[in-house]
Amino acid sequence: MANPGERLILAFDFGTRRIGVAVGNEMLKSATALEPLPARDGIPDWTQVSRLIEEWRPDLFVVGLPINMDGSESEMSTRARKFGNRLYGRYGKPCEMVDERGSTREAKTLAREAGHRGNYREDSVDGLAAALILEGWFAHEEGLPGGRTSG
Repeated sequence: MANPGERLILAFDFGTRRIGVAVGNEMLKSATALEPLPARDGIPDWTQVSRLIEEWRPDLFVVGLPINMDGSESEMSTRARKFGNRLYGRYGKPCEMVDERGSTREAKTLAREAGHRGNYREDSVDGLAAALILEGWFAHEEGLPGGRTSG
């Protein structure tokens, strides 16, 4: 396990059809979107997840927690927590949940500004949303505004 500040982190934007993935280096405070994982009713192909883990060898997982705008839990946040618990249970790496309110909307805005045509089913922004979640986690760890970590 790397020391805090030097960890490699895999971040996930949980969804029922796709799970966005990003990888980041804590020292560089950078996040890169990866190919999203297909999911069936929120359940990924765990073989694909294992391949990602083997390829990147992360020290920590960060999972976006889709909390309602009023701060209350949603059905999706409960499912995202369950996904985070499964990651921890299967791979034995710590998993932090991060308030990701607005990350998908922000990802769509950024994608549109970069010329995205708006067909998010074919050309998803899930990886970009995962990268934004991870960047928000980095900001929180630094104590910067915009950090959105929660329990």
